[in-house]
Amino acid sequence: MTTFESSDDAAPAVDSYEDSALAAIAAKVLWLSTAMIHHANRVRPNPSGLKVGGHQASSASMVEIMTSLYFEHLRSGDRVSVKPHASPVLHSINYLLGSLDEKYMTTLRDFGGLQSYPSRSKDPDPVDYSTGSVGIGATAPIWGAFARRYIDTVFGGAGTGRQYSLLGDAELDEGAVWEAVLDPSVRELGEIVWIVDLNRQSLDRVVPHISSDRLHDMFHAAGWQVLTVKFGRLLEELFTRAGGEQLRDRILTMPNAEYQRLLRCDAAQLRTRLPGDGDHAAAVTELIRDLEDDTLIRAIGNLGGHDLTTLREAFAQIDDTRPTVIIAYTVKGRGLPIQGHPQNHSSLLTTEQFAELAAAHGEDSEHPFRRFADASAPGGLCRQAAARLHREPSAAAALPSVPTDIGRTPTAVANTQSALGRTLLDLTRQAPEVARRVITVSPDVSSSTNLAGWLNKAGVWSPTERRNWFDDDAETIMHWRERPTGQHMELGIAETNLVGLIGELGATWSRWGQPLFPIGVLYDPFVERALEPWSYGIYAGGQSILVGTPSGVTLAAEGGAHQSIKTPSIGLEQPGCISYEPAFATEVEWILLDGINRLGRPDGTSSYLRLSTRPVQQALAQVPEDPAARERRRRHVLAGAYTLRPASTPAVCIVTMGALATEAIEAADRLAEMGVTAEVICVTSPGQLYRAVQGRDGLSTAPSWILDQVFPAERATPMVTVLDGHPHTLAFLATINHVRCKSLGVSNFGQVGDLEAVYRYHGIDTDSIVRASLDVAN
Repeated sequence: MTTFESSDDAAPAVDSYEDSALAAIAAKVLWLSTAMIHHANRVRPNPSGLKVGGHQASSASMVEIMTSLYFEHLRSGDRVSVKPHASPVLHSINYLLGSLDEKYMTTLRDFGGLQSYPSRSKDPDPVDYSTGSVGIGATAPIWGAFARRYIDTVFGGAGTGRQYSLLGDAELDEGAVWEAVLDPSVRELGEIVWIVDLNRQSLDRVVPHISSDRLHDMFHAAGWQVLTVKFGRLLEELFTRAGGEQLRDRILTMPNAEYQRLLRCDAAQLRTRLPGDGDHAAAVTELIRDLEDDTLIRAIGNLGGHDLTTLREAFAQIDDTRPTVIIAYTVKGRGLPIQGHPQNHSSLLTTEQFAELAAAHGEDSEHPFRRFADASAPGGLCRQAAARLHREPSAAAALPSVPTDIGRTPTAVANTQSALGRTLLDLTRQAPEVARRVITVSPDVSSSTNLAGWLNKAGVWSPTERRNWFDDDAETIMHWRERPTGQHMELGIAETNLVGLIGELGATWSRWGQPLFPIGVLYDPFVERALEPWSYGIYAGGQSILVGTPSGVTLAAEGGAHQSIKTPSIGLEQPGCISYEPAFATEVEWILLDGINRLGRPDGTSSYLRLSTRPVQQALAQVPEDPAARERRRRHVLAGAYTLRPASTPAVCIVTMGALATEAIEAADRLAEMGVTAEVICVTSPGQLYRAVQGRDGLSTAPSWILDQVFPAERATPMVTVLDGHPHTLAFLATINHVRCKSLGVSNFGQVGDLEAVYRYHGIDTDSIVRASLDVAN
């Protein structure tokens, strides 16, 4: 561990106690970020009376770190993920750099204005990574580094640059952070730099046991360089005096809460409380006795994360051959009346306190958003930084033409999961320029999700070439050939990492002008574990395809723990995403190709495919042989539904989805034997149908033609819906024509057993469909 606690041999310092351009910028950033939040809460009209919020204390602890980073060290190829609660600091810096108009400084958390947390897609100023959900922004630069390396290796033009992550110490409680830190490929990414704002406070309290030594050991064990920035120059100078060692020991060994309390003491109280009552008390008392009151007060808060010289020295020591973490000791609320208070997280300065802060900084509280004069030294430094950080927009590469139909029509028994791997292999032959941009990602389930053939063909990505020691083993079926051009990335059993990675791979079109087509494959029961970060990735502009397989209680032998129930609803409810659950292999091909065609563009969307391992007789699909009729079927599949078994005058309509197409057809055949005519409709996307219903009702602009084609009003009939998932997913279909309906599905945790027994237990077997159909038909 390198600890920056001394700078005796450093160059002349620039810090917050000297009249310097950088220190002036830091003071201005503190003022602007505080003023933005103050205006949003104390000045802007708030007719509803609801809390607006903002984080003046959390912003203040990051001021010197971000000022040093942006105005001294960043280069145009670097990218930064800013901790969510420091968004006002980011906007203030962008304002000083000239990349944010003054009109936005009064719009924090206002409709159409600056977002609560940094957002690539919604903020008007440059934001490299969307943050806001704990842990996601912290790890995003890691996956951004994966994406940049791949783009630069295969296509060129991504350049170089560090990937910085500025995170609060409380974010390190998120387990997904450590899943990312421990990934074996990460230790080879020297462009990764994390800066931890170690202010030792959470939302409600001072964290009692946080320790930089413990954090150091955890990062060091993962192969990271660890730089600890503890003290500033003022304290370091005091440590060299008589009694200085005792003062250092006293500060290092006191509880976090006691130290935080000292930050709120005046000089007289410090002289009483700082020495403590241990063996060091007399020496500390003697050391501080002759210090001026102002010096003593400044010294107790003189931590390394607020000392520009100490920070500069730390940045200079970054080792670009491995990832680096800088643990910077800071004070939450530094420079504000609320500094160090255990409940300052959401505290706001009063109007009186704000006016006092303005006077102390030489600012005008009535006109708070003044930039530096162009001729001033700070103004010149802002212009230099703006020029250094300027990025030319990346030229967008032409998207390859994605085929709509490769033409495969299986007639034997197959399952939708295996169709995924076959389609990817077909793509390498039929559309190699498209396949070249496909990246698959999985959490140690490549072989069990039928990606082995694709993996053998495309290879496995690694930052460096690695030898495959089993390449000459005749019994090895799946060949693990690792190289920087490999198109499959595996992250171990860490679903949160998987969706974080596909989110960044799906954003390369907007970062470097080179689109990739990321496809993440994981067990469907674990989609919910990864849903929140995947959703956040979509929000941030990352377009991807997520494949959940195998799925449902159809995974009978695995038992209830591995049987997904709620996942069919995801596509109904997830913005920026279209979901599908195909019943037959040909549908997988059409859906996957269409999903790829939606990626890598400004108006692109993500997709979610729910697949199954259940063997299904493919002839049941009755895919038309006539080209025009086949194309009509394809369009219906993509629009959300098609008529699988038509009937001229049906008595009942059986609507099914995915693996239960077999039972639906069997039920229709048995009903026909009883003289009850049943039509069978196969739903491929409940989400697409729901959008069509909303469009028909004038609540969206979605096309509604599929409703007239598959659910025409003149053929309205009682309905039974059945799927391997929660029944509410398809229940809304009865509202299309206001018909009587029974909705069958899975409402309870699953049971282990054979398929027939499990289906019977949940009431989705053929007998249950027949009974429900007779009920609604009579």
